[in-house]
Amino acid sequence: MASQLSQQYAYRAQKSIGLVGGTPDYKPIDSFQPPDVPARTFKYSADGRLFAYAIPTGVRIYQAESAQLLQELALPNIVEISFSPRGTYLSTWERPVKLEDGAQHKNLRVFSVSTGEELVAFSQKSQEGWELQYTISESHAVRLVGQEIQVFRPVEWSKGVVDKLKVEGATTITLSPGLNPSLAVFIAEKKGQPASVKIYSLTALNAPPTCQKTFFKAQRSQIKWNTLGTAVLVLTQTDVDQANKSYYGETGGLYLLSAAGNFDCRVTLDKEGPVHDFAWSPNSKEFGVIYGFMPAKTMLFDQRARSLHDFGPAFCNFISFNPQGRLIAIAGFGNLAGRVDIYDRRTLTKVTSIDASNTSHCEWSPDGRFLLTATLSPRLRVDNGIKIWHCTGPLVHVQPIDELYQTSWRPTPVDAVPAFPQNIPPAPAPAPSVQEHATVVKPTPTKPAGAYRPPGARGLEASSAYKREDETPSGGSTPNGRFSRSPAPGRFQNGRRHVPGAPTSPSPVRHNNDQDKRGRKKKGPKEGKKDGAAGGEASARPSIDIPPNGDAEAVAAAAANGSVPPTPGGDSGLDPTAKKVRNLNKKLKAIEELKEKQKKGERLEATQLKKIDTEAEIRKELASLGISS
Repeated sequence: MASQLSQQYAYRAQKSIGLVGGTPDYKPIDSFQPPDVPARTFKYSADGRLFAYAIPTGVRIYQAESAQLLQELALPNIVEISFSPRGTYLSTWERPVKLEDGAQHKNLRVFSVSTGEELVAFSQKSQEGWELQYTISESHAVRLVGQEIQVFRPVEWSKGVVDKLKVEGATTITLSPGLNPSLAVFIAEKKGQPASVKIYSLTALNAPPTCQKTFFKAQRSQIKWNTLGTAVLVLTQTDVDQANKSYYGETGGLYLLSAAGNFDCRVTLDKEGPVHDFAWSPNSKEFGVIYGFMPAKTMLFDQRARSLHDFGPAFCNFISFNPQGRLIAIAGFGNLAGRVDIYDRRTLTKVTSIDASNTSHCEWSPDGRFLLTATLSPRLRVDNGIKIWHCTGPLVHVQPIDELYQTSWRPTPVDAVPAFPQNIPPAPAPAPSVQEHATVVKPTPTKPAGAYRPPGARGLEASSAYKREDETPSGGSTPNGRFSRSPAPGRFQNGRRHVPGAPTSPSPVRHNNDQDKRGRKKKGPKEGKKDGAAGGEASARPSIDIPPNGDAEAVAAAAANGSVPPTPGGDSGLDPTAKKVRNLNKKLKAIEELKEKQKKGERLEATQLKKIDTEAEIRKELASLGISS
């Protein structure tokens, strides 16, 4: 049995697809022959017997354990595939197209896995919610068409719809697991009418709903049934947060409803903020919720929404029970650091913490002893790969894969794997890939921390006001910067923004008459005396008078008199002809660079080609100015 229940997993990348055996070696299954072209998707059956993938020319179905090819369906352009719970039927979906005869394109098709025969086909425009939903025994299958729920008997597909129910405004349906299946129907709010969830018994679809709940702030929902199908959690959300606190919309509330209709309530969450994640325990008697603004709060509730345990605040947005319900993984992925805390449900103590940074997919193994984390593309295009951790913390396997798109464990029924022991088992020896990964990973070089310099002083010689720790100034410029001759980029000088390399134009002189007009107000005798004293001091200081027209000779004369500090590198003395010649030469230089790129075979844009065409005009203009180019 041990070899039969190996912890197999599958992966799909841009240029490869593969099956990998489980502990302890994690070796690829040699009998699996990958396709020559990239696969679009893959899927395991719920019982783990079958494995299928779609390529541009068709769909191939394998026996998962031995990787033996069972069926090959010649179906081009398949985008999605799905198995029924027992692996009897395979559903495929392709993008709808317009047919020449105007008929509807039946792009959702159902095939028999054993014979490869097409049993039934439907028209399904939307890719979201395309799958047929089966009962666990495959006795019934349901789908939502517009606002009508249609029920089929898979053993008699040819008979078509055997039961149906029209629900006004229905947007999504979710079929429960368990032996007595129920159907949860969500109706979004519309034109001021509140949203609602109605639960119907599948065997008595046209009878009144066994349970229903109405609420506002609900344009979409997440619906999760427990394993027995006796209770359901409904999280309502809006597309837009009216309070503008979240980019992703506003969480309306989390509700717990009983399928029998004897209990319903709103789950009390005592911290403001969105619900990040929630999950049922496999025992169907409790569930966990992560909610609130960061650091979020994680709480465990029973089947009557009574709080059982508070795990405390942490930066997390993901919760998952292992299939046996013994361990709980609480993690922070996405824009969080990727820390995974594993708790023992029996003692409610932390077992270990795992640093799984950049994780975009996390999943428990069927035996509940291992945790698979993966960095997938296009969420992140670097460091793609798979890591497998033991529940006590050690890393046991690493598989780097470029452009990894999809991965998952092979499902295995809980009763077909060994029971989880009373004491948490020790970790096995790591696979050789862990040692190889450790030798490849290079330590990140630490950047030496230099002296802090404010943004305005960066890129310039530091003044003596910014001294190093050894008290040695790094430059000889003035300490206060009041008369800095080279203002920093972006600084304002003379009321104008300084642009590096641009000619500096002097500010016009404000005459005393103008100042009197702008600041004219009645002055008393005391104020007049003060002004007179101030005027006396001002007359002793040198005045700077710059002509309004910016005459270069006047500026130079003023500088010679010592009243204006000369500006090094200034080109205010250039006459208009010289400026024009300089600008034309710049254009010629840019054209020469573009021609060099063109010679090297680089593709130029249309605007760059037009710029090259202006070369003759520029040279002609330079010649008219008496400059030979």
